[in-house]
Amino acid sequence: MPDFWDERFATEAYVFGEAPNAFLVSQQGIVGRCRTALAVADGEGRNGVWLAEQGLAVTSLDASAVGIAKAEALAARRGVTLEARLVDLAGYSWPEAAYDLIVAIFIQFADPPLRAEIFAGMKQALKPGGRILLEGYRPEQLAYGTGGPRQVEKLYTRDMLEAAFADLEIEHLSAYDAEIVEGTGHAGMSALIDLVARKPA
Repeated sequence: MPDFWDERFATEAYVFGEAPNAFLVSQQGIVGRCRTALAVADGEGRNGVWLAEQGLAVTSLDASAVGIAKAEALAARRGVTLEARLVDLAGYSWPEAAYDLIVAIFIQFADPPLRAEIFAGMKQALKPGGRILLEGYRPEQLAYGTGGPRQVEKLYTRDMLEAAFADLEIEHLSAYDAEIVEGTGHAGMSALIDLVARKPA
């Protein structure tokens, strides 16, 4: 998997663009109340760098060394710093209650067993009272073909997310279709689902 992403990111252009994800930006009210953030599978760093620009201490995780290097270069150009870590999320040792905010934007490379492991790790790493911000594609995305995996089992449904985060307080869960432009990787009408979930204090 890291080899796939190294090859995909091995271009001067940022595959998913340099601008942060629109859903993430829409949650600026939550972001502004946080001090620490973890950006999961942050790729070339567009979301982690934006979080750092909001004044947060950011840890950015990714399995691609090429992605990490591009994230660090983007941070340097923007005049911010983030802690970029090269990690394989399969078997990653998640910290305990370390972050106010965990951001997971289009992390749909994971099959259901790995996804369950990642979601459990995210919840473990979240401080009491902290929030997870997650956006992904729904199965209807397969008809659009404008980004994301081609395997339906890697896509999210409302029922699946409600079950996966039943031990958190789900503050927002919205399924909708919208046009997105995130580099060449995500471009066009898309079947999206957004989640905001809070860990009980």
